Amino acid sequence: MTDRTAPGRPDVAVVGAGAVGATIAYTALVRGSARRVVLHDIDSAKLEAEVLDISHGLSFTPMGSIEGSDDVEVCRDARVVVVTAGAKQKPGQSRMELAESTVALTRSIMPRLLEVAPDATYLMVTNPVDVVTTAALRLTGLPPQQLFGSGTVLDSSRLRHALASRIGVAVQNVHAYIVGEHGDTEFPLWSSASVGGVPIRDWSRMHGGALDEQALADIADEVVHAAYRIIAGKGATNYAVALACCQIVESVLRDERRVLPVSTLLEGEHGVEGVCLSVPTVVGAGGALERLSVPMSDAELEQLRLSAASIRATVEQVGV
Repeated sequence: MTDRTAPGRPDVAVVGAGAVGATIAYTALVRGSARRVVLHDIDSAKLEAEVLDISHGLSFTPMGSIEGSDDVEVCRDARVVVVTAGAKQKPGQSRMELAESTVALTRSIMPRLLEVAPDATYLMVTNPVDVVTTAALRLTGLPPQQLFGSGTVLDSSRLRHALASRIGVAVQNVHAYIVGEHGDTEFPLWSSASVGGVPIRDWSRMHGGALDEQALADIADEVVHAAYRIIAGKGATNYAVALACCQIVESVLRDERRVLPVSTLLEGEHGVEGVCLSVPTVVGAGGALERLSVPMSDAELEQLRLSAASIRATVEQVGV
């Protein structure tokens, strides 16, 4: 499974060759996010099959290579390590119900990864991602700039898609964020959302009634429950989350300094401390660089604190 033509350190090491991990590896090569990708999993047969399948399409992608191994040594000196290993979410199961087994796996795998890639930027993707990220920071002692979670980057993309579809504009012109937990207590920041510079709450008054309060509530509910709908239909989410993760990876590798709602350790911002959750954050070569002081209404601040309380309760429950 080793590509002898690709010397040097990996740009990206993906840990876990399940639906999400394998799709991230594939997407990184198709997009040209990384030139050298490695994939690590303990299931060597599944791993070999995924690596072969991706390898057979490399003549159709930007120049790149993929290597796989059940030995964590394959991740040595990686610039970015994307951790997707964890229990699979079952239909109807909340992300928080996954916490105990996934944190146990994180406790096992992180020391080994740090031995081979101590200077990597770590992107945690495994759900419940906010709990896993909080646990990984406490277990490793890494700075929060170096280790953070994929957070609500995907959820924010879902929100923008729903808004764009509702009012008939390009999704790239919708600026809106989902914040808080990547899960049931997440919520949209309507107070700062806009379309082409027009505040969301002014859209109905200025451009028709397509986005009244009921429509906004319906869209928020659609976004919060999107993953459950997809998992019920096909067993996993993988395409959009892979694209979201690759945008984060690109921002790190290319120092793009994109503003992305990744899950980082809050240290008093918005009255929240000691847990990881998502707020708009500048992401670049140094990792999660700066959390933006996004204006929030009193109701949104309360929602953020309730979201933090939910995450904290689960972290305490799993005993990290």
